[in-house]
Amino acid sequence: MKHVAIVSYFSIGAYDTNTLDENLMLSEILTELQVSHEIVSWSDPAVQWERFSLLLIKSTWDYFDYYPEFLAWIAKIEKLGIPSLNSMETIRWNSSKRYLLEIESAGFPVVAGMILEKGLPISQENIASKVTSKTWVVKPLVSGGAKNTLKIETQEWDNYKDKIQSWVNDEAFLVQPFIPEIEKVGEYSLVFFNSNFSHAVLKTPATKDFRVQHYFGGTIQSVNPSETILASCQKLLNRFATDSLYVRVDGVVVDGIFYLMELEMIEPYLFLGSSEQALSNYKKAIEGRIASTLLK
Repeated sequence: MKHVAIVSYFSIGAYDTNTLDENLMLSEILTELQVSHEIVSWSDPAVQWERFSLLLIKSTWDYFDYYPEFLAWIAKIEKLGIPSLNSMETIRWNSSKRYLLEIESAGFPVVAGMILEKGLPISQENIASKVTSKTWVVKPLVSGGAKNTLKIETQEWDNYKDKIQSWVNDEAFLVQPFIPEIEKVGEYSLVFFNSNFSHAVLKTPATKDFRVQHYFGGTIQSVNPSETILASCQKLLNRFATDSLYVRVDGVVVDGIFYLMELEMIEPYLFLGSSEQALSNYKKAIEGRIASTLLK
């Protein structure tokens, strides 16, 4: 009998505050489709992965806290030959923000920035030569949920350099230009299923904050993105996400151009409660992909 895993994580409340339980929403979809399934944590040593015919990666929201173990888990699933949506190859590529520089080098508008490699000394002059804004956002190269993320003014560098150096001694970091439009307008998130646009939201940070995540007080509203934004996102998907069940494209509009902030292909929150069509689009996409995957 075909058996499907909804792959999640052991929640301690750090990343799922004030969210709808999309694991349960996915479970309800699979129940309606009469697909045998269960919700499991990627890091649970008791899980016998060989029992599953397909893995639906949903909310592995702590993968960056246990990154070496997560990469080992990906390798294990690949060795077992268990298909997953999205694919393990995609998830590995998307797990480090190095992919942003790859997308930028392909000619797409991206808020990419500069990598501070693990263990190397950091230099304000070196960063300033590549990140020319007066305000920087510093974050781990492998991260999510605004973990260890700082917004600093360049003239305040001396107040932060020792802290950042101590972080870089342990792991690589990314320095990006701060985009004022995030505070003024917000960050767009467009959700696609099987490369087809489904729905979009605009995320705006709380007053005097720059982080748009809802658990930092950010607000979310459903929006209809412009044709220009849609076209920009579709080009990204056509190049980098042709075989993905789900993709969330996060970006900001600057002078009429959509700049990519994140191409979320591992465990994005999908805002399934934000519009009437979101859940039905999700169900339709899952139904088609499960049928084609399990019949192979």
